[in-house]
Amino acid sequence: MSEALWALPHHDGSALYVPDPNPRLGSTVSVLLRVPRASDVTSVSVRVNMDGEPELVPATVDRQDENDTWFRADLPVVNPVVSYRFLLDGGPYGYQWLNGTGLHLHDVADAADFRVSTFDPPPAWATGTMYQIFPDRFAKSVDRPAPDWAEPADWDDPVVGEGPRALIQYYGGDLDGVTEHLDHIASLGVGTIYLTPFFPADSNHRYNASTFRHVDPLLGGDEALARLSEACHARGIRLMGDLTTNHGGNTHEWFQAAVASPDAPEREFFFFLDWPDSYACWWGLKEMPIFDHRSMELRRRFYDGPDSVVAQWLRPGGIDSWRIDVANMTGIHGDINLSHEIATTIRRTMAEVNPDSFLQAESNHDASRDLLGDGYQGTMNYAAFTRPLWQWLLPPQPKPYTHVKYPALPNMPGGVVVAAMTALSGVTPWQATLHAMNLIGSHDTHRIASLLGDDGLVDVAFGMLAAYPGIPMLYAGDEIGLKAMGPENARIPMPWDHPERWDTDRLGKTQALLQARAASEALQRGGLRWVAVEDDSLTFLRETPEETVLVHAARAPHPPVSLPVGVVGSRLTGLAGTADLAADGDVVTLPAGGPAFSLWRCGD
Repeated sequence: MSEALWALPHHDGSALYVPDPNPRLGSTVSVLLRVPRASDVTSVSVRVNMDGEPELVPATVDRQDENDTWFRADLPVVNPVVSYRFLLDGGPYGYQWLNGTGLHLHDVADAADFRVSTFDPPPAWATGTMYQIFPDRFAKSVDRPAPDWAEPADWDDPVVGEGPRALIQYYGGDLDGVTEHLDHIASLGVGTIYLTPFFPADSNHRYNASTFRHVDPLLGGDEALARLSEACHARGIRLMGDLTTNHGGNTHEWFQAAVASPDAPEREFFFFLDWPDSYACWWGLKEMPIFDHRSMELRRRFYDGPDSVVAQWLRPGGIDSWRIDVANMTGIHGDINLSHEIATTIRRTMAEVNPDSFLQAESNHDASRDLLGDGYQGTMNYAAFTRPLWQWLLPPQPKPYTHVKYPALPNMPGGVVVAAMTALSGVTPWQATLHAMNLIGSHDTHRIASLLGDDGLVDVAFGMLAAYPGIPMLYAGDEIGLKAMGPENARIPMPWDHPERWDTDRLGKTQALLQARAASEALQRGGLRWVAVEDDSLTFLRETPEETVLVHAARAPHPPVSLPVGVVGSRLTGLAGTADLAADGDVVTLPAGGPAFSLWRCGD
């Protein structure tokens, strides 16, 4: 039998363990700890921070069954964020701490404490699958003349993947093209369409906007967004926009006003080193000047209040949520750090205009400092999901995956990969983990089919995308097996007129996985309990009070994993094409083949 992770005490922020994840200030919040009968733990207290001072609150037995003892403690909600961890007896020293990163035999820092907050939670719809669209490459409803800055391309032309031409190659996709293909998107169980920037810009990626007040006419203008919004909402699909609060374009109307006159109020919107020619810019790119958020007028126009850009697009006929580009850098420049203030101001404006809105952050790294709940409600989960998963699935490479900003991706065994996932998610509040955008590829990465190069491994990647806590974010075209290495090369136009280029097997598997997720409360909102981790296989449970789903991922054939009936039940009902499984005596033994991915609903 595998290492008995299932025998360890467990807590996370899901409903089984925190029935009320958003208590009111001044109330109490109940937290529960599961202690399996196989554990030697008999006494539990909870260390909770109140006004900066830790206190120990004794936990009492809430209930028992033949498998587990459940301890409960009621914690006072003295501060907006309740930070706590469990003190247990048992273990070799009779002294253990349990926090977000697991069990520890020594004292630990507060960084990985569990957290519950009083801030308004993300909307209920926000756990639905996301579908990322790079508008220039998704679908074209009409032919429009190419702008002066662009190099026009026919829809079937190869992508320019390197050099300055890559940024100006123009295929002409538009928003009405998205509207025309909503049947395909809906077939994937998508809840939210995430559009990369739709503002006018002198590039195909549009992250160097010339204004934030209008939709690019090349995409069909404001009217096309309104048509898309209406069609999506009629299907129950939401829209997410992409906003660069860190920088604009050097053609942006604010920047043009700033360089036109030394007395222009917009001059304070940017960091001029030697006006007008020398200024701070993102990654040293002159076409992307950085905003100086010390300017209150910039804030008013951009994101503070009902007349701001952020507010404008959240009204009827617009979008439902924002993804903030390079949020990890926004408002940080030298000795200036306004990051948290910006995030909370954006969130406040959004809540005032549309209380059902949702705010995401882009970060490629540890984003925990930004995810306490009063600002950003989730992040693109490269750090705690994407990179560890790639490191597990990517075969050893003669030439490792490299990136100018990020390290190579060595092949890692399962234990190391889960340790990385746990270390990075363990410092993040559960609600932020549950609302992180998990991804196996995006417009900034290789295509997953090419990166892994093996259909079985790609199956596992898609399975983990559907089953791991967080919001699955699918990059348009991955569901039909588009292939390319290199982020610019990966921005391939969708081959709507070439069904022979579609991997229909991949499409069918993706639809089955994401539809299974959409029908499962456990896969959307359940907790995460690891029950077996081996070099070549990862096994975990997603649990709610009403449903438990067992997930088993294997990158290669491996020793059989056997789990007690008391943990997973005696009858496992297969989901998304997985065969049913029954117990043999007191254990259930999982398939040992690989690469393979399996999902079961647990029961007796």
